[in-house]
Amino acid sequence: MSATRQAAPIDKPTFVDLYTPKLVTVLREGYHLEHFRADAVAGLTVAIVALPLSMAIAIASGTTPDSGLYTAIIGGFLISLLGGSRFQIGGPAGAFIVLVSATVAREGIEGLILATMMAGVFLMIVGWARLGAYVKFIPFPVTIGFTAGIAVIIFASQARDLLGLTLPGKEPGELLPKLRMLGSAIETTNYMAVALAASVIVIILVLRKLRPTWPGLLIAVVFAAVMTAAFNLPVETIGSRFGGIPRTLPLPSLPPISLAKMQAVLPDAIAFALLGAIESLLSAVVADGMTGRRHRSNCELVAQGVANIGSALFGGICVTGTIARTATNVRAGARGPISGMLHSLILLLMMLLAAPLASYIPLAALAAVLAIVAWNMAERHQFVTLIKSSPGDALVLLATFFLTIFRDLTEGILVGFALGAVLFINRMANATGVEAYVQDRPDAESDAQRGAYDPALSTDHDISIYRITGAFFFGAASSVGAILEQIGDRSKAFIIDVSAVPFLDSTAANTIAVVAQKMERVGTRLFITGANVATRRILLNYGARPPLVDYFGTIDEAVSEARKIVREAKPASGTARTATAHAG
Repeated sequence: MSATRQAAPIDKPTFVDLYTPKLVTVLREGYHLEHFRADAVAGLTVAIVALPLSMAIAIASGTTPDSGLYTAIIGGFLISLLGGSRFQIGGPAGAFIVLVSATVAREGIEGLILATMMAGVFLMIVGWARLGAYVKFIPFPVTIGFTAGIAVIIFASQARDLLGLTLPGKEPGELLPKLRMLGSAIETTNYMAVALAASVIVIILVLRKLRPTWPGLLIAVVFAAVMTAAFNLPVETIGSRFGGIPRTLPLPSLPPISLAKMQAVLPDAIAFALLGAIESLLSAVVADGMTGRRHRSNCELVAQGVANIGSALFGGICVTGTIARTATNVRAGARGPISGMLHSLILLLMMLLAAPLASYIPLAALAAVLAIVAWNMAERHQFVTLIKSSPGDALVLLATFFLTIFRDLTEGILVGFALGAVLFINRMANATGVEAYVQDRPDAESDAQRGAYDPALSTDHDISIYRITGAFFFGAASSVGAILEQIGDRSKAFIIDVSAVPFLDSTAANTIAVVAQKMERVGTRLFITGANVATRRILLNYGARPPLVDYFGTIDEAVSEARKIVREAKPASGTARTATAHAG
Protein backbone atom coordinates (compact mmCIF):
# COMPACT_ATOMS: atom_id res chain seq x y z
CA MET A 1 0.00 0.00 0.00
CA SER A 2 1.58 3.22 -1.13
CA ALA A 3 1.17 6.34 0.87
CA THR A 4 0.38 9.60 -0.87
CA ARG A 5 2.72 12.40 0.12
CA GLN A 6 0.87 15.64 0.64
CA ALA A 7 2.51 19.02 0.53
CA ALA A 8 2.61 20.80 3.83
CA PRO A 9 0.19 23.71 3.95
CA ILE A 10 1.78 27.13 3.60
CA ASP A 11 0.96 29.30 6.58
CA LYS A 12 -0.21 32.80 5.82
CA PRO A 13 2.10 35.46 7.24
CA THR A 14 0.87 36.99 10.47
CA PHE A 15 0.69 40.68 11.28
CA VAL A 16 3.98 40.43 13.12
CA ASP A 17 5.61 38.70 10.15
CA LEU A 18 4.51 41.44 7.77
CA TYR A 19 5.40 44.47 9.87
CA THR A 20 8.50 43.49 11.82
CA PRO A 21 11.32 45.87 10.77
CA LYS A 22 14.30 44.24 9.13
CA LEU A 23 16.49 45.73 11.85
CA VAL A 24 14.81 43.43 14.38
CA THR A 25 15.28 40.46 12.04
CA VAL A 26 18.98 41.22 11.57
CA LEU A 27 19.57 41.58 15.32
CA ARG A 28 17.75 38.31 15.99
CA GLU A 29 19.99 36.52 13.51
CA GLY A 30 23.03 37.62 15.49
CA TYR A 31 24.85 40.88 15.01
CA HIS A 32 28.55 40.98 15.80
CA LEU A 33 31.42 43.44 15.76
CA GLU A 34 32.56 42.48 12.26
CA HIS A 35 29.03 43.16 11.01
CA PHE A 36 29.13 46.62 12.59
CA ARG A 37 32.50 47.35 10.97
CA ALA A 38 31.10 46.43 7.55
CA ASP A 39 28.03 48.57 8.13
CA ALA A 40 30.19 51.49 9.30
CA VAL A 41 32.28 51.38 6.11
CA ALA A 42 29.13 51.14 3.96
CA GLY A 43 27.45 53.96 5.90
CA LEU A 44 30.47 56.24 5.42
CA THR A 45 30.60 55.43 1.71
CA VAL A 46 26.94 56.22 1.19
CA ALA A 47 27.14 59.40 3.29
CA ILE A 48 29.94 60.72 1.08
CA VAL A 49 27.75 60.13 -1.97
CA ALA A 50 24.61 61.49 -0.31
CA LEU A 51 26.12 64.78 0.95
CA PRO A 52 26.36 66.64 -2.38
CA LEU A 53 23.30 64.88 -3.82
CA SER A 54 21.04 65.87 -0.92
CA MET A 55 21.95 69.54 -1.23
CA ALA A 56 21.73 69.53 -5.03
CA ILE A 57 18.30 67.89 -5.09
CA ALA A 58 16.96 70.29 -2.46
CA ILE A 59 18.18 73.33 -4.40
CA ALA A 60 16.74 71.98 -7.65
CA SER A 61 13.43 71.40 -5.83
CA GLY A 62 13.10 75.08 -4.98
CA THR A 63 14.10 74.76 -1.32
CA THR A 64 17.35 75.37 0.58
CA PRO A 65 20.36 72.99 0.73
CA ASP A 66 19.91 72.39 4.45
CA SER A 67 16.40 70.98 3.87
CA GLY A 68 17.98 68.26 1.72
CA LEU A 69 20.38 67.39 4.52
CA TYR A 70 17.55 67.31 7.09
CA THR A 71 15.66 64.95 4.78
CA ALA A 72 18.59 62.54 4.48
CA ILE A 73 19.40 62.70 8.20
CA ILE A 74 15.92 62.37 9.72
CA GLY A 75 14.07 60.57 6.93
CA GLY A 76 16.97 58.28 6.08
CA PHE A 77 17.42 57.26 9.72
CA LEU A 78 13.72 56.43 10.19
CA ILE A 79 13.55 54.39 6.97
CA SER A 80 16.48 52.23 8.07
CA LEU A 81 15.16 51.97 11.63
CA LEU A 82 11.61 50.91 10.74
CA GLY A 83 11.79 49.70 7.12
CA GLY A 84 11.19 46.31 5.61
CA SER A 85 14.40 46.22 3.59
CA ARG A 86 17.84 45.32 4.89
CA PHE A 87 19.70 47.68 2.59
CA GLN A 88 17.36 50.57 1.77
CA ILE A 89 18.93 54.05 1.92
CA GLY A 90 16.42 56.87 2.24
CA GLY A 91 16.81 60.49 1.31
CA PRO A 92 15.70 63.15 -1.16
CA ALA A 93 15.34 61.74 -4.67
CA GLY A 94 15.74 63.31 -8.08
CA ALA A 95 12.38 61.90 -9.14
CA PHE A 96 10.66 64.31 -6.73
CA ILE A 97 12.28 67.46 -8.09
CA VAL A 98 9.48 68.14 -10.55
CA LEU A 99 6.67 67.62 -8.06
CA VAL A 100 8.31 69.40 -5.14
CA SER A 101 9.34 72.47 -7.15
CA ALA A 102 5.80 72.81 -8.53
CA THR A 103 4.32 72.59 -5.02
CA VAL A 104 6.77 75.16 -3.66
CA ALA A 105 6.03 77.55 -6.51
CA ARG A 106 2.28 77.26 -5.94
CA GLU A 107 1.87 76.74 -2.17
CA GLY A 108 5.19 77.84 -0.68
CA ILE A 109 7.44 75.96 1.76
CA GLU A 110 4.70 75.62 4.37
CA GLY A 111 2.41 74.03 1.77
CA LEU A 112 5.20 71.64 0.78
CA ILE A 113 5.76 70.55 4.39
CA LEU A 114 2.03 69.99 4.91
CA ALA A 115 1.78 67.98 1.68
CA THR A 116 4.78 65.89 2.74
CA MET A 117 3.16 65.09 6.08
CA MET A 118 -0.11 64.16 4.40
CA ALA A 119 1.77 61.95 1.95
CA GLY A 120 3.35 60.22 4.94
CA VAL A 121 -0.09 59.50 6.36
CA PHE A 122 -1.27 58.14 2.99
CA LEU A 123 1.78 55.88 2.74
CA MET A 124 1.12 54.49 6.21
CA ILE A 125 -2.51 53.80 5.29
CA VAL A 126 -1.45 52.03 2.08
CA GLY A 127 1.03 49.95 4.06
CA TRP A 128 -1.47 49.04 6.79
CA ALA A 129 -4.01 48.12 4.11
CA ARG A 130 -1.44 45.68 2.68
CA LEU A 131 -1.50 47.27 -0.77
CA GLY A 132 2.25 47.30 -1.21
CA ALA A 133 2.25 44.25 -3.46
CA TYR A 134 0.06 46.04 -6.01
CA VAL A 135 2.75 48.57 -6.87
CA LYS A 136 4.46 45.85 -8.91
CA PHE A 137 1.53 45.93 -11.36
CA ILE A 138 2.74 49.22 -12.84
CA PRO A 139 3.87 48.32 -16.37
CA PHE A 140 7.55 48.51 -17.21
CA PRO A 141 7.03 50.99 -20.11
CA VAL A 142 5.30 53.35 -17.67
CA THR A 143 8.22 53.17 -15.24
CA ILE A 144 10.77 53.85 -17.98
CA GLY A 145 8.61 56.58 -19.52
CA PHE A 146 8.16 58.68 -16.40
CA THR A 147 11.78 58.09 -15.29
CA ALA A 148 13.07 59.33 -18.65
CA GLY A 149 10.64 62.25 -18.56
CA ILE A 150 11.84 63.25 -15.09
CA ALA A 151 15.44 63.04 -16.32
CA VAL A 152 14.69 65.52 -19.12
CA ILE A 153 13.00 67.93 -16.71
CA ILE A 154 15.84 67.68 -14.18
CA PHE A 155 18.41 68.45 -16.86
CA ALA A 156 16.39 71.41 -18.11
CA SER A 157 16.03 72.72 -14.55
CA GLN A 158 19.81 72.75 -14.14
CA ALA A 159 20.58 74.65 -17.37
CA ARG A 160 20.46 78.01 -15.57
CA ASP A 161 23.18 77.08 -13.06
CA LEU A 162 25.18 75.00 -15.55
CA LEU A 163 25.53 78.08 -17.76
CA GLY A 164 25.51 80.67 -14.96
CA LEU A 165 22.63 82.55 -16.61
CA THR A 166 21.02 85.70 -15.24
CA LEU A 167 17.29 85.48 -15.89
CA PRO A 168 15.04 88.53 -16.35
CA GLY A 169 12.40 87.08 -14.02
CA LYS A 170 11.30 84.02 -12.09
CA GLU A 171 12.15 80.80 -13.90
CA PRO A 172 8.95 79.11 -15.19
CA GLY A 173 8.14 75.58 -14.09
CA GLU A 174 6.74 74.38 -17.43
CA LEU A 175 9.32 73.07 -19.88
CA LEU A 176 8.58 75.13 -23.00
CA PRO A 177 8.32 78.53 -21.22
CA LYS A 178 11.47 77.60 -19.29
CA LEU A 179 13.39 76.87 -22.50
CA ARG A 180 12.19 80.13 -24.07
CA MET A 181 13.38 82.16 -21.06
CA LEU A 182 16.73 80.33 -20.96
CA GLY A 183 17.18 80.98 -24.67
CA SER A 184 16.45 84.68 -24.26
CA ALA A 185 19.10 84.91 -21.49
CA ILE A 186 21.83 82.99 -23.32
CA GLU A 187 23.89 86.17 -23.75
CA THR A 188 24.38 86.33 -19.96
CA THR A 189 26.31 83.03 -19.89
CA ASN A 190 29.02 82.93 -17.19
CA TYR A 191 31.85 81.06 -18.86
CA MET A 192 33.62 80.48 -15.55
CA ALA A 193 30.53 78.64 -14.28
CA VAL A 194 30.48 76.63 -17.50
CA ALA A 195 34.15 75.72 -17.00
CA LEU A 196 33.55 74.66 -13.39
CA ALA A 197 30.53 72.55 -14.37
CA ALA A 198 32.49 70.92 -17.20
CA SER A 199 35.41 70.16 -14.87
CA VAL A 200 33.08 68.52 -12.34
CA ILE A 201 31.52 66.32 -15.04
CA VAL A 202 34.95 65.32 -16.38
CA ILE A 203 36.27 64.47 -12.90
CA ILE A 204 33.21 62.33 -12.11
CA LEU A 205 33.39 60.44 -15.41
CA VAL A 206 37.16 59.92 -15.28
CA LEU A 207 37.11 58.68 -11.66
CA ARG A 208 34.14 56.42 -12.45
CA LYS A 209 36.25 54.87 -15.24
CA LEU A 210 39.68 54.71 -13.58
CA ARG A 211 38.87 54.66 -9.85
CA PRO A 212 35.30 53.38 -9.45
CA THR A 213 35.72 52.86 -5.71
CA TRP A 214 36.60 56.51 -5.07
CA PRO A 215 33.84 59.00 -4.10
CA GLY A 216 33.82 60.82 -7.44
CA LEU A 217 30.85 63.09 -6.66
CA LEU A 218 32.36 64.42 -3.45
CA ILE A 219 35.87 64.80 -4.92
CA ALA A 220 34.54 66.78 -7.88
CA VAL A 221 32.41 69.09 -5.70
CA VAL A 222 35.28 69.67 -3.22
CA PHE A 223 37.61 70.49 -6.13
CA ALA A 224 35.15 73.07 -7.47
CA ALA A 225 34.69 74.59 -3.98
CA VAL A 226 38.46 74.83 -3.40
CA MET A 227 39.02 76.46 -6.80
CA THR A 228 36.22 78.95 -6.14
CA ALA A 229 37.54 79.88 -2.68
CA ALA A 230 41.24 79.96 -3.66
CA PHE A 231 40.84 82.13 -6.75
CA ASN A 232 37.71 84.02 -5.71
CA LEU A 233 35.96 82.96 -8.89
CA PRO A 234 32.97 85.09 -9.97
CA VAL A 235 30.36 82.37 -9.72
CA GLU A 236 27.25 81.94 -7.59
CA THR A 237 27.72 79.71 -4.53
CA ILE A 238 25.59 78.24 -1.76
CA GLY A 239 26.77 81.08 0.46
CA SER A 240 25.93 83.85 -2.01
CA ARG A 241 22.43 82.53 -2.75
CA PHE A 242 21.39 80.93 0.55
CA GLY A 243 23.78 82.37 3.11
CA GLY A 244 25.30 78.97 3.92
CA ILE A 245 23.75 76.12 5.88
CA PRO A 246 23.11 75.92 9.65
CA ARG A 247 25.36 73.85 11.91
CA THR A 248 22.50 72.38 13.99
CA LEU A 249 19.26 70.52 13.46
CA PRO A 250 16.13 72.64 13.89
CA LEU A 251 13.55 71.83 16.54
CA PRO A 252 10.55 69.87 15.23
CA SER A 253 7.51 72.01 14.47
CA LEU A 254 4.17 71.71 12.72
CA PRO A 255 3.28 73.85 9.71
CA PRO A 256 0.09 75.92 9.74
CA ILE A 257 -2.78 73.48 9.25
CA SER A 258 -6.22 74.39 7.95
CA LEU A 259 -8.89 72.57 6.00
CA ALA A 260 -8.50 74.94 3.06
CA LYS A 261 -4.73 74.40 2.95
CA MET A 262 -5.13 70.62 3.18
CA GLN A 263 -7.57 70.67 0.29
CA ALA A 264 -5.18 72.83 -1.75
CA VAL A 265 -2.21 70.47 -1.32
CA LEU A 266 -4.20 67.21 -1.44
CA PRO A 267 -3.31 66.47 -5.11
CA ASP A 268 0.36 67.10 -4.30
CA ALA A 269 0.22 64.79 -1.29
CA ILE A 270 -1.34 62.01 -3.36
CA ALA A 271 1.32 62.46 -6.04
CA PHE A 272 4.09 62.38 -3.40
CA ALA A 273 2.66 59.20 -1.88
CA LEU A 274 2.26 57.49 -5.26
CA LEU A 275 5.75 58.31 -6.47
CA GLY A 276 7.25 57.57 -3.05
CA ALA A 277 5.67 54.12 -3.00
CA ILE A 278 6.86 53.35 -6.53
CA GLU A 279 10.38 54.65 -6.03
CA SER A 280 10.96 53.04 -2.63
CA LEU A 281 9.64 49.61 -3.60
CA LEU A 282 11.57 49.65 -6.88
CA SER A 283 14.69 50.43 -4.88
CA ALA A 284 13.94 47.57 -2.47
CA VAL A 285 13.45 45.21 -5.42
CA VAL A 286 16.84 46.26 -6.83
CA ALA A 287 18.45 45.51 -3.47
CA ASP A 288 16.72 42.12 -3.36
CA GLY A 289 18.07 41.30 -6.80
CA MET A 290 21.61 42.23 -5.77
CA THR A 291 21.57 40.28 -2.51
CA GLY A 292 19.11 37.43 -2.94
CA ARG A 293 17.08 38.71 0.04
CA ARG A 294 13.39 39.59 0.18
CA HIS A 295 11.95 42.83 1.51
CA ARG A 296 8.62 43.36 3.31
CA SER A 297 6.77 45.76 1.04
CA ASN A 298 4.00 46.81 3.43
CA CYS A 299 6.39 47.32 6.32
CA GLU A 300 8.56 49.41 4.00
CA LEU A 301 5.61 51.63 3.05
CA VAL A 302 4.70 52.22 6.69
CA ALA A 303 8.31 53.19 7.39
CA GLN A 304 8.30 55.52 4.38
CA GLY A 305 5.18 57.17 5.77
CA VAL A 306 6.72 57.69 9.22
CA ALA A 307 9.92 59.00 7.60
CA ASN A 308 8.05 61.58 5.52
CA ILE A 309 6.21 62.83 8.61
CA GLY A 310 9.48 62.98 10.54
CA SER A 311 11.29 64.76 7.71
CA ALA A 312 8.52 67.37 7.42
CA LEU A 313 8.57 68.06 11.18
CA PHE A 314 12.26 69.05 10.90
CA GLY A 315 11.80 71.17 7.79
CA GLY A 316 12.81 68.49 5.29
CA ILE A 317 11.23 67.56 1.97
CA CYS A 318 9.87 64.30 0.56
CA VAL A 319 11.96 61.27 1.42
CA THR A 320 12.00 57.91 -0.33
CA GLY A 321 14.20 54.93 -0.97
CA THR A 322 16.90 55.85 -3.48
CA ILE A 323 18.07 53.27 -5.99
CA ALA A 324 21.61 54.62 -6.59
CA ARG A 325 22.45 55.10 -2.91
CA THR A 326 20.89 51.74 -1.99
CA ALA A 327 22.97 50.00 -4.67
CA THR A 328 26.07 51.81 -3.37
CA ASN A 329 25.24 50.57 0.12
CA VAL A 330 25.06 46.96 -1.08
CA ARG A 331 28.29 47.21 -3.10
CA ALA A 332 30.06 48.71 -0.08
CA GLY A 333 29.41 45.52 1.89
CA ALA A 334 26.49 46.49 4.14
CA ARG A 335 25.09 43.75 6.37
CA GLY A 336 21.84 45.33 7.48
CA PRO A 337 19.84 48.49 8.25
CA ILE A 338 22.44 49.79 10.68
CA SER A 339 24.50 50.97 7.69
CA GLY A 340 21.62 53.26 6.69
CA MET A 341 21.29 54.58 10.24
CA LEU A 342 25.04 55.24 10.37
CA HIS A 343 24.85 56.99 6.99
CA SER A 344 22.38 59.47 8.52
CA LEU A 345 24.49 60.00 11.65
CA ILE A 346 27.63 60.57 9.56
CA LEU A 347 25.75 63.12 7.46
CA LEU A 348 24.74 64.90 10.68
CA LEU A 349 28.36 64.94 11.80
CA MET A 350 29.49 66.29 8.42
CA MET A 351 26.89 69.04 8.61
CA LEU A 352 27.96 70.04 12.11
CA LEU A 353 31.66 70.14 11.24
CA ALA A 354 31.74 71.26 7.62
CA ALA A 355 28.78 73.65 7.39
CA PRO A 356 30.98 76.78 6.92
CA LEU A 357 32.92 75.13 4.08
CA ALA A 358 29.69 74.32 2.22
CA SER A 359 29.21 78.04 1.57
CA TYR A 360 31.99 77.90 -1.04
CA ILE A 361 30.35 75.16 -3.12
CA PRO A 362 29.47 76.68 -6.51
CA LEU A 363 25.94 76.05 -7.72
CA ALA A 364 27.35 75.14 -11.12
CA ALA A 365 29.11 72.17 -9.49
CA LEU A 366 25.89 70.90 -7.91
CA ALA A 367 24.09 71.43 -11.23
CA ALA A 368 26.74 69.28 -12.90
CA VAL A 369 26.14 66.54 -10.32
CA LEU A 370 22.43 66.57 -11.10
CA ALA A 371 23.16 66.55 -14.82
CA ILE A 372 25.05 63.27 -14.27
CA VAL A 373 22.11 61.97 -12.20
CA ALA A 374 19.65 62.90 -14.97
CA TRP A 375 21.81 61.18 -17.59
CA ASN A 376 21.88 58.00 -15.51
CA MET A 377 18.12 58.20 -14.85
CA ALA A 378 17.25 58.43 -18.53
CA GLU A 379 17.47 54.62 -19.07
CA ARG A 380 18.45 55.24 -22.70
CA HIS A 381 19.02 51.60 -23.67
CA GLN A 382 15.73 50.46 -22.13
CA PHE A 383 13.94 53.37 -23.83
CA VAL A 384 15.21 52.37 -27.28
CA THR A 385 14.50 48.68 -26.65
CA LEU A 386 10.87 49.39 -25.75
CA ILE A 387 10.43 51.60 -28.81
CA LYS A 388 11.60 48.72 -31.00
CA SER A 389 9.80 45.93 -29.12
CA SER A 390 6.18 46.48 -30.12
CA PRO A 391 3.83 49.30 -31.15
CA GLY A 392 1.77 48.84 -27.98
CA ASP A 393 4.71 49.17 -25.61
CA ALA A 394 6.03 52.12 -27.63
CA LEU A 395 2.65 53.87 -27.34
CA VAL A 396 2.53 53.41 -23.55
CA LEU A 397 6.15 54.54 -23.19
CA LEU A 398 5.85 57.66 -25.35
CA ALA A 399 2.49 58.71 -23.87
CA THR A 400 3.93 58.51 -20.35
CA PHE A 401 7.13 60.25 -21.42
CA PHE A 402 5.55 63.22 -23.18
CA LEU A 403 2.78 63.70 -20.60
CA THR A 404 5.41 63.72 -17.85
CA ILE A 405 7.43 66.36 -19.70
CA PHE A 406 4.68 68.64 -20.97
CA ARG A 407 1.79 68.03 -18.59
CA ASP A 408 2.17 66.43 -15.18
CA LEU A 409 3.96 63.45 -13.65
CA THR A 410 0.81 62.04 -12.04
CA GLU A 411 -1.15 62.43 -15.26
CA GLY A 412 1.64 60.66 -17.14
CA ILE A 413 1.61 57.71 -14.74
CA LEU A 414 -2.19 57.37 -14.71
CA VAL A 415 -2.59 57.61 -18.50
CA GLY A 416 0.35 55.27 -19.04
CA PHE A 417 -1.09 52.77 -16.59
CA ALA A 418 -4.51 52.96 -18.29
CA LEU A 419 -2.97 52.41 -21.73
CA GLY A 420 -0.88 49.56 -20.36
CA ALA A 421 -3.99 47.95 -18.88
CA VAL A 422 -5.85 48.24 -22.21
CA LEU A 423 -2.86 46.75 -24.02
CA PHE A 424 -2.72 43.87 -21.56
CA ILE A 425 -6.44 43.19 -21.90
CA ASN A 426 -6.13 43.14 -25.69
CA ARG A 427 -3.21 40.73 -25.56
CA MET A 428 -4.98 38.43 -23.12
CA ALA A 429 -8.14 38.51 -25.21
CA ASN A 430 -6.18 37.55 -28.32
CA ALA A 431 -4.58 34.68 -26.40
CA THR A 432 -8.02 33.25 -25.57
CA GLY A 433 -9.36 30.95 -28.24
CA VAL A 434 -11.95 28.34 -29.16
CA GLU A 435 -10.73 25.24 -30.94
CA ALA A 436 -12.29 21.98 -32.06
CA TYR A 437 -11.50 19.02 -29.86
CA VAL A 438 -8.97 16.72 -31.51
CA GLN A 439 -9.22 13.17 -30.32
CA ASP A 440 -5.83 11.99 -31.53
CA ARG A 441 -2.66 12.93 -29.67
CA PRO A 442 0.74 14.07 -31.01
CA ASP A 443 2.96 11.55 -32.70
CA ALA A 444 5.53 11.95 -29.97
CA GLU A 445 3.24 10.12 -27.55
CA SER A 446 2.92 6.36 -27.42
CA ASP A 447 -0.16 4.49 -28.59
CA ALA A 448 -1.00 3.65 -25.01
CA GLN A 449 -1.00 7.35 -24.13
CA ARG A 450 -3.20 8.26 -27.08
CA GLY A 451 -5.98 5.79 -26.34
CA ALA A 452 -8.15 3.99 -28.85
CA TYR A 453 -9.48 5.74 -31.94
CA ASP A 454 -13.23 6.20 -31.90
CA PRO A 455 -14.58 6.57 -35.49
CA ALA A 456 -18.14 7.02 -34.23
CA LEU A 457 -17.15 10.18 -32.46
CA SER A 458 -15.40 11.56 -35.51
CA THR A 459 -18.39 10.99 -37.77
CA ASP A 460 -21.15 11.93 -35.34
CA HIS A 461 -22.40 15.29 -36.61
CA ASP A 462 -24.99 15.50 -33.85
CA ILE A 463 -22.28 16.05 -31.22
CA SER A 464 -19.93 19.02 -31.33
CA ILE A 465 -16.93 19.22 -29.01
CA TYR A 466 -14.96 22.41 -28.61
CA ARG A 467 -12.34 23.55 -26.14
CA ILE A 468 -11.78 27.05 -24.73
CA THR A 469 -8.12 27.86 -24.06
CA GLY A 470 -6.67 30.76 -22.12
CA ALA A 471 -8.17 33.18 -19.61
CA PHE A 472 -11.87 33.59 -20.29
CA PHE A 473 -12.73 37.10 -19.14
CA PHE A 474 -14.58 40.23 -20.19
CA GLY A 475 -12.04 41.11 -22.87
CA ALA A 476 -12.67 37.85 -24.74
CA ALA A 477 -16.27 37.13 -23.72
CA SER A 478 -17.97 38.76 -26.70
CA SER A 479 -15.89 37.07 -29.42
CA VAL A 480 -15.88 33.67 -27.71
CA GLY A 481 -19.64 33.86 -27.06
CA ALA A 482 -20.38 34.62 -30.74
CA ILE A 483 -18.27 31.64 -31.85
CA LEU A 484 -19.96 29.30 -29.39
CA GLU A 485 -23.45 30.36 -30.50
CA GLN A 486 -22.56 29.84 -34.14
CA ILE A 487 -21.14 26.38 -33.51
CA GLY A 488 -23.83 25.21 -31.09
CA ASP A 489 -26.69 25.78 -33.56
CA ARG A 490 -25.41 22.99 -35.78
CA SER A 491 -25.68 20.03 -33.41
CA LYS A 492 -27.95 18.20 -30.99
CA ALA A 493 -25.39 18.07 -28.22
CA PHE A 494 -22.74 20.71 -27.65
CA ILE A 495 -19.78 19.95 -25.37
CA ILE A 496 -17.58 22.81 -24.14
CA ASP A 497 -14.35 21.79 -22.40
CA VAL A 498 -12.93 24.41 -20.01
CA SER A 499 -10.10 22.37 -18.53
CA ALA A 500 -7.58 24.71 -20.24
CA VAL A 501 -9.20 27.85 -18.77
CA PRO A 502 -7.14 29.06 -15.78
CA PHE A 503 -9.49 31.91 -14.96
CA LEU A 504 -13.12 32.75 -15.69
CA ASP A 505 -14.77 35.99 -14.58
CA SER A 506 -18.39 37.07 -14.15
CA THR A 507 -18.70 38.40 -17.71
CA ALA A 508 -17.54 35.09 -19.13
CA ALA A 509 -19.88 33.16 -16.82
CA ASN A 510 -22.81 35.28 -17.93
CA THR A 511 -21.80 34.67 -21.57
CA ILE A 512 -21.94 30.89 -21.02
CA ALA A 513 -25.36 31.23 -19.35
CA VAL A 514 -26.69 33.23 -22.33
CA VAL A 515 -25.29 30.64 -24.75
CA ALA A 516 -26.98 27.88 -22.72
CA GLN A 517 -30.34 29.67 -22.91
CA LYS A 518 -30.06 30.07 -26.67
CA MET A 519 -29.04 26.41 -27.06
CA GLU A 520 -32.13 25.36 -25.11
CA ARG A 521 -34.41 27.36 -27.43
CA VAL A 522 -33.02 25.61 -30.54
CA GLY A 523 -33.11 22.18 -28.95
CA THR A 524 -29.36 21.76 -28.37
CA ARG A 525 -28.17 20.17 -25.11
CA LEU A 526 -25.16 21.90 -23.53
CA PHE A 527 -22.45 20.06 -21.60
CA ILE A 528 -19.48 21.59 -19.77
CA THR A 529 -16.44 19.48 -18.91
CA GLY A 530 -13.21 20.06 -17.01
CA ALA A 531 -14.54 22.84 -14.79
CA ASN A 532 -12.69 23.18 -11.51
CA VAL A 533 -14.44 24.08 -8.28
CA ALA A 534 -14.01 27.85 -8.68
CA THR A 535 -15.10 27.84 -12.32
CA ARG A 536 -18.18 25.70 -11.62
CA ARG A 537 -19.18 27.88 -8.69
CA ILE A 538 -19.18 31.10 -10.69
CA LEU A 539 -20.98 29.44 -13.61
CA LEU A 540 -23.71 28.17 -11.30
CA ASN A 541 -24.04 31.60 -9.69
CA TYR A 542 -24.73 33.20 -13.07
CA GLY A 543 -27.43 30.72 -14.14
CA ALA A 544 -25.48 28.04 -15.98
CA ARG A 545 -26.96 25.25 -13.91
CA PRO A 546 -28.85 21.98 -14.54
CA PRO A 547 -31.07 21.22 -16.38
CA LEU A 548 -29.87 24.06 -18.61
CA VAL A 549 -26.27 22.81 -18.44
CA ASP A 550 -24.87 19.40 -17.51
CA TYR A 551 -21.43 19.12 -15.92
CA PHE A 552 -18.98 16.26 -16.37
CA GLY A 553 -15.43 15.74 -15.31
CA THR A 554 -14.13 14.52 -18.68
CA ILE A 555 -15.06 14.77 -22.34
CA ASP A 556 -15.54 10.97 -22.58
CA GLU A 557 -18.20 11.06 -19.84
CA ALA A 558 -20.01 13.92 -21.58
CA VAL A 559 -19.85 12.15 -24.97
CA SER A 560 -21.35 8.98 -23.48
CA GLU A 561 -24.28 10.93 -22.04
CA ALA A 562 -24.68 12.99 -25.21
CA ARG A 563 -25.01 9.85 -27.34
CA LYS A 564 -27.83 8.57 -25.14
CA ILE A 565 -29.70 11.84 -25.52
CA VAL A 566 -29.18 11.91 -29.28
CA ARG A 567 -30.38 8.29 -29.65
CA GLU A 568 -33.48 9.00 -27.59
CA ALA A 569 -34.26 12.09 -29.62
CA LYS A 570 -34.02 10.45 -33.08
CA PRO A 571 -37.06 8.08 -32.83
CA ALA A 572 -39.13 10.91 -31.45
CA SER A 573 -38.16 13.06 -34.43
CA GLY A 574 -38.95 10.22 -36.81
CA THR A 575 -42.39 9.68 -35.27
CA ALA A 576 -43.13 13.33 -35.50
CA ARG A 577 -42.21 13.43 -39.19
CA THR A 578 -44.47 10.36 -39.89
CA ALA A 579 -47.43 11.93 -38.16
CA THR A 580 -46.96 15.05 -40.19
CA ALA A 581 -46.90 13.07 -43.42
CA HIS A 582 -50.18 11.26 -42.57
CA ALA A 583 -51.82 14.53 -41.72
CA GLY A 584 -50.78 15.85 -45.09
